[in-house]
Amino acid sequence: MAGKSRSARYYAANPAARKKKNKYNTKYHSTKKRKKYRAELNKDNRRRGTYGNGDGRDVSHTRSGRTVLEKASSNRARNGAGGKAKRK
Repeated sequence: MAGKSRSARYYAANPAARKKKNKYNTKYHSTKKRKKYRAELNKDNRRRGTYGNGDGRDVSHTRSGRTVLEKASSNRARNGAGGKAKRK
């Protein structure tokens, strides 16, 4: 298992900052726009028969806006460390 990321170490060492961040995330992810976004991906994931079956695949958006199946690790790593968008 790799070590904690820089931000994970920061939030572990600063409980007040972690509390503030979690409060923001709760508010952000409970907006109608985010709920609709998640619901759309879950619906597509179910339609493709990959929802909850443990195959490690996600439905994600391409730059053109359509959805495609891809490895969850690739989808969730995009725009991560370094902020580089990996084209898909």
